[in-house]
Amino acid sequence: HPETGLVRDRCHVNGEDRREVASVAATGFGLTALCIADQRRWLKPGEAAARVRTTLQFLHERMPHEHGFFYHFVNWRNGEREWRCELSSIDTAILICGVLTCRQHFRDRQIRQLAQEIYERVDWAWMLNGQSLLSHGWKPETGFLKARWDTYCEHMLLYLLAIGARQHAIPAAAWEEWKRPWVEYRGFRYLSPREPIFVHQYSHAWFDFHGKRDRHADYFANSVVATQAHQAFCAGLADRWPHFSQDVWGITASDSARGYVAWGGPPEIGELDGTLVPSAAAGSLPFLPQDCVRCLRQFRERHTAAAWTRFGLADAFNPAKGWVGPDVIGINAGISLLMAENARTGFVWNTFMENPEARRAMKLVGFRKS
Repeated sequence: HPETGLVRDRCHVNGEDRREVASVAATGFGLTALCIADQRRWLKPGEAAARVRTTLQFLHERMPHEHGFFYHFVNWRNGEREWRCELSSIDTAILICGVLTCRQHFRDRQIRQLAQEIYERVDWAWMLNGQSLLSHGWKPETGFLKARWDTYCEHMLLYLLAIGARQHAIPAAAWEEWKRPWVEYRGFRYLSPREPIFVHQYSHAWFDFHGKRDRHADYFANSVVATQAHQAFCAGLADRWPHFSQDVWGITASDSARGYVAWGGPPEIGELDGTLVPSAAAGSLPFLPQDCVRCLRQFRERHTAAAWTRFGLADAFNPAKGWVGPDVIGINAGISLLMAENARTGFVWNTFMENPEARRAMKLVGFRKS
């Protein structure tokens, strides 16, 4: 939005869309995308910085918040809560990752000051609500959500931001509180919950885990194995849908012909129907670059007429049914762009890891060279 800088949750692939719901997570990806755009000179000099400044001013001065946390879905014109949604800990954390990427990329005093104050305003300790694990969120009507970030998933970025913060930090011991379930699939052994492949991607968009490990795992290597297992799982679907193969694969949370679904595998999650989701491979580009590029090129070459839009590959499409998702979804487009840039240059990692809080958090929880 030109006045708030908030990024819509979704938009029709033709660009014509009157929906006004923004996502704070999509805005976090969008802020990081502006850093990439500035670095690659996709925008005129100063244009990206001006857009970032607009966004941060709105977040700092006008966006409704509670203890520094933002609502998951908001109106993109005024930042007001939509759909009686929750104040979201993970979506706020994704937004903060974008804010902090801007703090390091732009040599602009106002951007840096606003970014620092937005981060330091977040009361991470409040989101513990007296327990050892962070809550998924809070609602003014009912208080804290019962669900806790208690099992390995995309929440690593949330815990590291909370542990490394200069203000309102949580104890580093919280890192040891969540479960790390090991699974095996066709000879692949790795940490994984029963969740789509994106949980192995999101924290890695900003935090650089490459060549590092804590006492439990090398999480970058773990995501490599998780991606290999997912590729093998999808190839195994070829007996049901012949368009799947070792080179054509990928299912993660996305739109479908019956609405938004969180599906994938292994093991099989949700009612699969042959739909392919490009961000599954695009979001794993740093983990399996050759295989992921080969997959994305197959999508581009085989399904150009149906699946290629003004925004690039469609969010999801089903060659067997001739269905193509009508929308681009902000977080799926976002993870694709950020991980493509990390695979090419490491720019997002290098920029974000300049934040002293990020380095401090990884040190506090015991990361060392693998």
